[in-house]
Amino acid sequence: MARRFCTVINCMDGRVQLPVITYLKQRFSADYVDSITEPGPNLVLAGKGPVEVVDSILRRLHLSIRRHNPVGIAVVGHYDCAGNPASEGEQHLHIRKAVHLIRQRFPGIEVVGLWVDRYWRVHEVDV
Repeated sequence: MARRFCTVINCMDGRVQLPVITYLKQRFSADYVDSITEPGPNLVLAGKGPVEVVDSILRRLHLSIRRHNPVGIAVVGHYDCAGNPASEGEQHLHIRKAVHLIRQRFPGIEVVGLWVDRYWRVHEVDV
């Protein structure tokens, strides 16, 4: 029986890992979640980070896609982020821009944006 994967581009902050993995396994009916972590990845992918870091994230995402054929991809922002200390509203904008970038680079795969609030609950961001 084939195993289903999804992929997350998440902050390295350990507080958001389990809530996001739990959410994504249910959201995409996935058995496994490939994790690409970076401080403030929504900010980086919104065009505010060094090009080398963007390229690194995209290379890791390409590997996940090539090897595990994920059914979906998520980009995460969260409350109290050291890597992206912007307001929630600004972070939602960064998430939207990051989702658009990933959709352009990897068409045909569902891409969602997630926000993790101060209570570590996961919410989908309208993109």
